Amino acid sequence: MEGKKYDQGKPRYDLVPWECMDDVAKVLTLGAVKYDENNWMKVKGARWRYLAAAFRHLAARARGEINDQETGLPHTAHCICCLLFLGWFDRHREVQG
Repeated sequence: MEGKKYDQGKPRYDLVPWECMDDVAKVLTLGAVKYDENNWMKVKGARWRYLAAAFRHLAARARGEINDQETGLPHTAHCICCLLFLGWFDRHREVQG
């Protein structure tokens, strides 16, 4: 007899390249040490500033620079953090206005 599991139509977390998320967690950890935990939620004009930061990291990567000079971590991880912040702000519009 075979068991059943009804997971059709649910998000496929098995498709996420989790090894890249280690670098994202490292970027978030450095930010928590440098500023404060979840400081990004309190930054004035955060939506536009993190959008600009995402573009800066993406542009650096497009120019061939793999790692951020300040942190030594991948620009892509920094960009992902910025995009996660923007996604959070999109879901919590009432918080930031």
